[in-house]
Amino acid sequence: MTELALRNHPVSVANPWALVPPLGNLDAYISAVNRMPMLTLEQEQEFARQWRDSQDVASAGKLVLSHLRLVVSISRQYLGYGLPHADLIQEGNVGLMKAVKRFDPEQGVRLVSYAIHWIKAEIHEYILKNWRMVKVATTKAQRKLFFNLRSMKQGMQAEVSDAHTHRQSLSPEQVDQVADGLQVKPEEVLEMEARMAGGDVVLDPSPGDDGEDTFGPIAYLSDVRHEPTAVMEAHQRDVLSSEGLALALNNLDARSRRIVEERWLKVNDDGSGGMTLHELAAEYGVSAERIRQIEVAAMKKMKVSLAQFA
Repeated sequence: MTELALRNHPVSVANPWALVPPLGNLDAYISAVNRMPMLTLEQEQEFARQWRDSQDVASAGKLVLSHLRLVVSISRQYLGYGLPHADLIQEGNVGLMKAVKRFDPEQGVRLVSYAIHWIKAEIHEYILKNWRMVKVATTKAQRKLFFNLRSMKQGMQAEVSDAHTHRQSLSPEQVDQVADGLQVKPEEVLEMEARMAGGDVVLDPSPGDDGEDTFGPIAYLSDVRHEPTAVMEAHQRDVLSSEGLALALNNLDARSRRIVEERWLKVNDDGSGGMTLHELAAEYGVSAERIRQIEVAAMKKMKVSLAQFA
């Protein structure tokens, strides 16, 4: 299916499989999944219940297809580790299918939030299994150099070794000889020799002797700035601190609202806050304890309003 055909192809929840292009074109695949119809909350819950209660494969398929764009988005965070993007997407799709299989619509969360964990877990597992290959040789030319360098280095060391001498690394003359023989730059030979000499890195270390968690490279694989859950949480905080807060304040009576604003929201030019409990008590002709009680009741009411807004 060409790019033009994808743009003109009708989008239908009833037959979303029609949007998946033939294998072999990653760009067309990404373009297609980005055009997959999104499900409403009601549709998502309906399909999830049909799969859970009746094992309806068609419903499960619609849940998977509507979240393929999420897999593409998450997989982009792991492109700097020498692994093909298509393979990362494939492993992420496996995690997405596992999430759909276990998803319970009655838990009160959207599938997107639940699936992120499973998608990232499968991608992490794939990286762990392929880390040694990634570290030593990532391109066809590097793999060729790796295998040829090993055999040539072993032959050279056998020639110069005796009872008193055994070289562990190539001399400058041997580096030039290998570079000429393999028709590569001496710098590439030195780089590959350094890679071959390096030890394996434990990406996901086990807990330490004291039971405390230890941190390894696995903790830094993804760029959390663009992690979907972090973006969603930041957006929700922004909305709650603006629209949600304004709505919660509007639900208070005038006195309660002024007390909350003076006590928690007002900041003077010198950096100080608003009025104290005693100052507000003197203004309204009540005790400071009464002002505190009004403040506590207002906070509880605002909490309810913010929960309903969210």
